[in-house]
Amino acid sequence: MLPVLDHGYVRLIETWGRGDAGEAEAGIVEAARQSTQGSFRGWDKDEKLLRFLYTARPPHATPFEFAGMVVEVQAPIAVFREWHRHRTQSYNEMSARYAPLPDLNYVPTVERCLAVSATNKQAGAVEGSEPISTEAAMVWLETLKLDYARCEQTYRDGLFRGVPKELARMVLPVGRYSRMRASANLRNWLAFLTLRLDPAAQWEMRQYAEAVGTIIAREFPRTWSLFAEGCHKGE
Repeated sequence: MLPVLDHGYVRLIETWGRGDAGEAEAGIVEAARQSTQGSFRGWDKDEKLLRFLYTARPPHATPFEFAGMVVEVQAPIAVFREWHRHRTQSYNEMSARYAPLPDLNYVPTVERCLAVSATNKQAGAVEGSEPISTEAAMVWLETLKLDYARCEQTYRDGLFRGVPKELARMVLPVGRYSRMRASANLRNWLAFLTLRLDPAAQWEMRQYAEAVGTIIAREFPRTWSLFAEGCHKGE
């Protein structure tokens, strides 16, 4: 389990792509050779084929769809709203319609509040606002914590009074942590990382993308090496 932010994490559930050979990533090579009814010959011979599949222009990308993984993620709802835009993944998220959500909320650091971008519109301040100071950030964060507590009190009060769970949840903020499982093939995980590791992506989203990348690097080291080379080249 890889911790992310103050209460989040990314945890590997399972991977696939071992093929008949039973080795990690061998299924990619076997899928590429399906047209000729070939088989995996060992990495001393097939490392070159894997590189060709990935680096050819255009790339031979479909074999990378024959490997993949499922992860469990605990993240603020605001992060999930961005993550779910990747419609090549399959999701199943915990639902406050069925059970109350735990009282866990994301509280940014002061340093995060001060990281105002002058070039990234989404990460910038509202036009006409005052330049943020450390003191202003600290005041805002204390107000945020109070508002989280008020929302939780209203939520629990609604549940206690018998308000349907699907309505009582309306007060929950996007800073509330939720939990989901996400599944995708390796090709689409790498497409996800291409976008979410970009410096223009929201910082919180990048922290989760880095955790996903750490898992891929461990479970699919040869493919990750090729991906990392491409990232360094800006591809």
